Formats: sequence, structure tokens, C-alpha cells
Amino acid sequence: MVIGLGIVLIVLGLIFALDVINIDTSLIDTGTLGWILLIAGIVAVVVSLIVNQQRSRSTHVVEERRDGGYPPPR
Repeated sequence: MVIGLGIVLIVLGLIFALDVINIDTSLIDTGTLGWILLIAGIVAVVVSLIVNQQRSRSTHVVEERRDGGYPPPR
């Protein structure tokens, strides 16, 4: 899920940074906003991949023991 958000941020960042769409804003510099979104998207994708890789490495071993000598309690 975070990978998708990171990709969206990267695309929006490239759109603003490369001036694909010219939006007339006097309060915000769209080039700077684009680079910030681009970096945030790259960080989101990298962190998501690292967390996913660590999650797949950890394996939980479940051991089930049954004692057959005693009848179950009533």
C-alpha cells in the first residue's frame, strides 16, 4: 500500500518539478514542491521495500505437543 503511495508521490513530484503542468501560484514554488514530493515518494518506496524484506525474513516456528498418556480433564 505504501509502495503505491510512493509511486503517486514520485509521479506528482516529477510533474511539478519538470513543469509539465503550469499552475499559477504565487504562494508556492511548484519546482520546490515537486522535488519535495519526489524525494518523499522515493523514501516511501525504499522504506516500504525494506520493511517488506524484513517481514519475509522472520519466520515463526509453531510447535505443537500432545501428551497421549493422560485422559482429557472433565
